[in-house]
Amino acid sequence: MNDTKAVNVTVSGKVQGVWYRAWTVEEARSRGLVGWVRNRNDGTVEAVFAGPAGQVDDMVEACRRGPKHARVAGVAVAPAGYPSVDGFEQRATY
Repeated sequence: MNDTKAVNVTVSGKVQGVWYRAWTVEEARSRGLVGWVRNRNDGTVEAVFAGPAGQVDDMVEACRRGPKHARVAGVAVAPAGYPSVDGFEQRATY
């Protein structure tokens, strides 16, 4: 597992109400990542991505674009612990 990593990502801009979470689930699963995504009460979207380092990096770059109707203003990335989930899930707003 030397080539794995986990990151916490916070995406700001017009990212709620534009299918961002569902898009994130599809994109993360297609890359074989584990983790979760949720809306936050402050209007951002937060996610944890874990898996092969290259796939995680690719997912972070995809978050900078987002789905068609999103308008991403910023993406903050920080190291994270490996999540204790199977697969990738959408969580309730926090």
